[in-house]
Amino acid sequence: MTDPAAPPAPPAADLPAKSRREQIHDVASRLFSERGYHATSMRDLAGELGMQGGSLYAHISSKEDLLIEIVNRAARQFDAALFTLRDDPLPADQKLREAMQRHIRVVADNMESATVFFHEWKHLSPEAYDRVTAWRDTIDHFYRDLVRQGIREGAFRADLDVKMAANLILSAVNWAYTWYRPGGNLTPRDVAEGYADMLLGGLRAPVPHCPDETEA
Repeated sequence: MTDPAAPPAPPAADLPAKSRREQIHDVASRLFSERGYHATSMRDLAGELGMQGGSLYAHISSKEDLLIEIVNRAARQFDAALFTLRDDPLPADQKLREAMQRHIRVVADNMESATVFFHEWKHLSPEAYDRVTAWRDTIDHFYRDLVRQGIREGAFRADLDVKMAANLILSAVNWAYTWYRPGGNLTPRDVAEGYADMLLGGLRAPVPHCPDETEA
């Protein structure tokens, strides 16, 4: 239902056009995801944008500058989606389910940049590579903390290998970019719920067996 107090949405023709920098970012994300970082030249980028090759350098300093920008922006999107859950009072199993849904939503909403983020980041120069590695460690620790919380609460098995469990969760949500296609039969929530159901089935602590009177 439309809020009568809300101002009308501007017509599509009145929406602000993307800046040239945004256009370059979008095209670079698409080409890097389709062809790979090394297989995409500055000439390719300029051609897709209808620009002269030299004109690109008025907006970016190098091709790696674009790769760093794509990777950094993706990292910020994951941070914004996940880290607000750190202090959430939800039980660990519910928090893990929510985290997986948010994680896969970021991937699904940004398929091209997610592909670059997860597959092309290894082509970064050493300094930028080290920054991404450090960021990946924070995400790993986020999921390890969720597993530890579940163990403390008694929701997850006490004998879980925390590192292995976190790696399994991350493998599921991170690699969704390799097969998920928006517009298909599954929504991001469907994928996250299916993954969570399967993973939580292995993480949950067994329910103690209480013998009934016939067994006494």
